[in-house]
Amino acid sequence: MILDFKAMPETEIKNFYEGEKAIFTHMFNDGNNRIMLAKLAPGASVGLHTHQGSSEVIFILEGTGKAIYDGQEEELKPGTCHYCPMDHQHTLINNGKKDLVFYGVVPQHHAL
Repeated sequence: MILDFKAMPETEIKNFYEGEKAIFTHMFNDGNNRIMLAKLAPGASVGLHTHQGSSEVIFILEGTGKAIYDGQEEELKPGTCHYCPMDHQHTLINNGKKDLVFYGVVPQHHAL
């Protein structure tokens, strides 16, 4: 299956998880996985949140920023991948001068 994110509508989500400014995303969601091409403008952030029933993998494409994962700061730059397992906390912050562009994958964990 091919996902053409540029053909999907862009959605602006203001103050996502009580973060600063807005996140802009092209998103696919089939109930099992949420897959998105997203960007945070300089100074924007996704607020601190815990992944309950899901995890998240974030592949950085452009820009720089930081993740705070379980209280520890991590540098984000093109080519890095940030992973937040289920039942852990993280936030994303664009503290750079350009848009922070990334692919995010949020699989839902279903009980067997």
